[in-house]
Amino acid sequence: MSSNILVSVNQLIDLIEAGNCTVVDCRFDLSDAKKGRADWLSGHIPGAHYAHMDDDLASPVLPGTGRHPLPATSGFAEYLSSIGWSEGKLLVAYDAGSNAFSARLWWLMRYYGKTSALLDGGLGAWMRADLPLETGAAQAERSSITGLQPLDNMTVSSGTVYENLDSSQLLVMDARAAMRYSGEVEPLDSRAGHIPGAINRPFDQNLAKDGRFLDPETLSAQFEKLLGGTDVGNVVQSCGSGVTACHNLFAMELAGMGASRLYPGSWSEWVSDPGRPVKKGSAP
Repeated sequence: MSSNILVSVNQLIDLIEAGNCTVVDCRFDLSDAKKGRADWLSGHIPGAHYAHMDDDLASPVLPGTGRHPLPATSGFAEYLSSIGWSEGKLLVAYDAGSNAFSARLWWLMRYYGKTSALLDGGLGAWMRADLPLETGAAQAERSSITGLQPLDNMTVSSGTVYENLDSSQLLVMDARAAMRYSGEVEPLDSRAGHIPGAINRPFDQNLAKDGRFLDPETLSAQFEKLLGGTDVGNVVQSCGSGVTACHNLFAMELAGMGASRLYPGSWSEWVSDPGRPVKKGSAP
């Protein structure tokens, strides 16, 4: 386990007792935007603050954007201030168990050059350890966050993806479920299928049955087989709206393979322009 980006329940207990972390609950339901906050208020890891996917980890949807555009720098700085995070404290994010949503917060912290980690197994692991929960809103002394600057080389635009459809310069990795990738179903977006040339790696393949991440050696072997020799720096992570794509990005870093890049708009942005091609079926 890489203690830099993934912590166990026992490690989180130690961090909390030492006052060395800020814990954030990222539970979210795509079909009910109010449910995650309600679940947090009903019971969360003691001291954990809440991050709402639409309100805190994204900016408003505009014509031509995906469903979860990246938050404005000022908005993200305001959020970090509101939960009392400060330099020197490790931000530890979790969700119900898979880290499908909390990986977005982990990536945003990385995007702004800050250190963060995920709780391995999420809230499910905490509860299986029979540890206490806290109800109600967590309190925090507001901090001052200044000077946030995004690392723009961590993202790729739709234009760049389009320009490289027929080249070997980029390899898009799609984190959606196989049936969405193939176009058999599409419950959320206006068109079904995938970006031509994209390979499929459903994010849940990074996890064991208990919701914890597979060990780095296993992840490395799986990703190396999937990439077929492609340099990690040429890999672009995509999904429906730039959320679960962060899970694959995280898993590759956990495997010690280095950093790939994120296509923030992902499929929902791609299909907002009818001129962009789509492909159906299980092949890239």
